[in-house]
Parts: sequence; C-alpha cells; structure tokens
Amino acid sequence: MSKARMWLPPVLLALIAGGLPLAGQQPAELAPEWEIRKSLAALVEETQRLKPLLEAIKPEQWSAQGAPAGYAEQLKSVLAAMDYLRVSADELAAQPDRLTKALETYFRMQSLEALLGSLSEGVRRYQNPALADLLNGAVNRGASSREMLRRYLVDLAAAKEEELKVMDAEAQRCRAGLSRQGQERDNPARKAQ
Repeated sequence: MSKARMWLPPVLLALIAGGLPLAGQQPAELAPEWEIRKSLAALVEETQRLKPLLEAIKPEQWSAQGAPAGYAEQLKSVLAAMDYLRVSADELAAQPDRLTKALETYFRMQSLEALLGSLSEGVRRYQNPALADLLNGAVNRGASSREMLRRYLVDLAAAKEEELKVMDAEAQRCRAGLSRQGQERDNPARKAQ
C-alpha cells in the first residue's frame, strides 16, 4: 500500500464529516437541495404571514378579564421565535446537508407551533374566538411545509447514518490492510510465503 493510499481514510473521514456527499452525489432518498430550499422559503413565508394576525392580538388588554400577565410575554416570544426560525431556515437553506442545522430548524419550528397553540387559546378565551380561528387556520395552511421539514430531517439523519456505516467499513478495511502491511514488514519470513 502506497503512502498516498495510507492517507486516504483521514481525507475520506474529513470530507464526509464535513458534510460532503459520498462520490459527489446525494443519497437517493434525500430531496434535491433546490427543493429543500424552496420548501424552507415557503415555511418562512407562511410563518411571516402570521404577523398581521399577531399584531391584532392585544394581551395587555386581557387583564380586565382575569388573563394571566404572561400572555404579553408569550406574544413577544412568538415574534422572537418567528425570527429565530427564519434565521435557522436560512442557515439550513445555505447548508442543507448539515444535520445540526436541520435539527435546529425543526426544534425552532416545534417551539413556535407550541407557543402559537397556547397563544391562540388565550386569544379565544380573552379576546376574540374568530381571531383565534384565523390564527389557527393560518398555522394549519403551513402544515405541508412543516411536514416536509420533518420528513427531510428523518431522511437526512438516515443518510448521515448510512455515511457513517460506509466510513466505518472503509476505516476497518484500511486498518486491516495497514495491520497486514505491518506484520509483513515485521516478519520477512511470512512475506516470502
């Protein structure tokens, strides 16, 4: 085995760990990057469409009806979560092969969904049931983009898991080759056989 060949596994490991697909291709089960970017843009756009509805929510006026003061902070948290989701989705769109970016985007999306659900209940109870219905309808219209992200996350994790299996098999093969080469060098009689 040549010296250049001995360096192949670390280079291979570095390329794969860096997120580059094997053999220059994406695994078959992953959606193309352009499709992921398009879906992420739709997710962000659908989320941004909630802003006019959120501006109509006035939790500071709910205290007269006995609402907890925390709803005003919750509305601020929803707006912040929308911004965090946008940033996270933009980062994932820039690096769609990064599992950590996909996880972060997914968790931000889940957090926003939970906050919106709770806020919607407050709107229904303390402000206007019709506004709560509009908010829930707007959230539900984004279900396909959210489902795409969930599916992509699972597919990406499976692809990364497969890449790790390939890396491990290649590393084992190279270790065995290096071990044989070392044994042959250390035992010239065995080499002659």
